[in-house]
Amino acid sequence: MFTNDTPIFTFRGPFGVPVEIGASLIILAFIFIQPFNGINLDSIIYFLLILLAIFLHEFGHAWGTIVQGHGVKRVMIYGGGGFCEGFRALPRAEEEFVVAMGPIVNLALWAMSSLAYPYVLESSAYPAAKYLYWFADINIFLFCLNMIPVQPLDGGKLFFLTVRRWFDRSQAIKIAGFVGLIFAILWIPAMLACFYFLGFLLLFMPSIRTHWQMFKGGIT
Repeated sequence: MFTNDTPIFTFRGPFGVPVEIGASLIILAFIFIQPFNGINLDSIIYFLLILLAIFLHEFGHAWGTIVQGHGVKRVMIYGGGGFCEGFRALPRAEEEFVVAMGPIVNLALWAMSSLAYPYVLESSAYPAAKYLYWFADINIFLFCLNMIPVQPLDGGKLFFLTVRRWFDRSQAIKIAGFVGLIFAILWIPAMLACFYFLGFLLLFMPSIRTHWQMFKGGIT
């Protein structure tokens, strides 16, 4: 969703990589900040922490690409999350490393934030401790979300690359498509449950059609 988003702002990020901000990010901002209900500093900070976690996640991918001697075309941050685009397809082993680096960054940020939280809390810096706690929660959520084996999430890519170790490409696509199809179908009731119990919806939904085509061998 929104992967063909129109960039509204571009700047140079770490390693000189172009970073594009998609127009759909405005929708995500409205969902979290809800400006018509008045300015709420906590909502703004929470939204910025989400952007920071996504930004660092994508630059985990970028670093994994660059450290192996390859270039990064761009990083896009948009309403559905973000992606890192290289200039060329990589060998399987190198691609595994690149894909894994995004979730690893979120897991590391969760661990560091969680370890630092009690010390910051003891220092009586309550607002900072609260935001650190939020940042830990955001990163573990992004880690868990990204490890779900659906396309185009990192979990889906890693699952396909793992299956590719034992099967040829066409068989691996069918297996990844079948597993992804199950999760894509379950995504709908899961999101309804999230909205009912937690009051939020993700601006991302895996494509049932794409996974069905993968399972049927229509995507190679």
